Amino acid sequence: MTPALPHPSPTVLAVRGAALVLAAVALGHTLWNGVVEPGHALAFGVLITVGELARWGALPGEREPAPLGAAGALAYALLGRSGGQETAHGVLQVITVVVAAQLLASVPHMARGSGPGPDQAARRVLAVAFTAVCFQPLHHTGRTERWFGEGPYFALFLLVLLVLTALCDAVLAALTAGTSRPYGPQLRDELRALSGIGSAVCATGAVMALGVAVAGLWALPVLCVPLLLTQVSFRRYAAVRTTYRQTIASLARSTEIAGYTPHGHARRVAGLSTAVGRELGLTGPELTVLEYAALMHDIGQLSLVDPVADGATAVLPAAEQRRIALLGGAVVRQTGVDPAVAVVVEQQADPYREQQTAARIVRTVNAYDDLCGEGVKGSLGALEQLRLGTGRDYQPQVVEALARVLARGGLTPAGTG
Repeated sequence: MTPALPHPSPTVLAVRGAALVLAAVALGHTLWNGVVEPGHALAFGVLITVGELARWGALPGEREPAPLGAAGALAYALLGRSGGQETAHGVLQVITVVVAAQLLASVPHMARGSGPGPDQAARRVLAVAFTAVCFQPLHHTGRTERWFGEGPYFALFLLVLLVLTALCDAVLAALTAGTSRPYGPQLRDELRALSGIGSAVCATGAVMALGVAVAGLWALPVLCVPLLLTQVSFRRYAAVRTTYRQTIASLARSTEIAGYTPHGHARRVAGLSTAVGRELGLTGPELTVLEYAALMHDIGQLSLVDPVADGATAVLPAAEQRRIALLGGAVVRQTGVDPAVAVVVEQQADPYREQQTAARIVRTVNAYDDLCGEGVKGSLGALEQLRLGTGRDYQPQVVEALARVLARGGLTPAGTG
């Protein structure tokens, strides 16, 4: 029996509803009054459609799989002139072009069973509408020219507007994330991501609008090339990184294949450690180190003559635990992984006050999974055991973060697969 999909929250439904109403009003207005400057609408519509079609090949979890489409939509919202001549399209036509392009690009994606979900489409519509509402009325009434002129002050105005647009999109992304994480940490992650592809999209959108204002529509294909090359390079880098992670995960399974740790132990510890790391506010690079260390934290057990029951090294003498941790770190260093991962593995037998945050998380989550495997009475019993060890072995803040993550997941015991 297929499990039922989770019902969207009222906040998500409100965001979708607002985007749907706005799209319906814009489409109705444009159909009633006709398209102003159809050549510009067609050019930007084609650009956004091509950008949306570039979602093909996007990797799972890619934050902005259609950067060219996003940049083109922002450029049309910020377009006030074309080849030195004033444009006359307004806010509702901007929304119409964006919605029509997304609908057209969604056809092949839907036929393939992929493409953007309703939340991504709603975010795009609302973010572009915000930009157009802030820019188009001011420009058409001549206020931007009177207030900012055409020099550095106008560029600063566009920069501030794009920053506000990025913040708006981050708020919408956090609202529609569809996870059980609290809104605060989710918003913090979205804001941190703005320095990456988000800044490139905003900058390209502004440059496109300024380029078309001076040179006309001929500037569009030239200005698209840098972002397209960036997208291709990023996807190649992401593909290499995915292969790299799969290699590490395969290496981590060597302890399971050899019978030193239970099946799925490394994968469970890595997944739960990453969730706890996000709960504690770790950055993207820190989460990567944490995940790799969690996958490889037991690699030192391969030095044991006889496996420890259930792979639970906590029952061994402190000196033996330390030896296993140091050997594990030495193995990790030989794999060419980031040396920071080896440091986390080497610290697994240290008191938590001498550990860095990633090591504290891995040790706590590893102990939790071991306790669940030893038949402790469920997650609550395992957490109680961890709380009893907060004097030396486990940091209290990490234990409580783990409890919050588990509570949102239903406090179920660790599985065996």
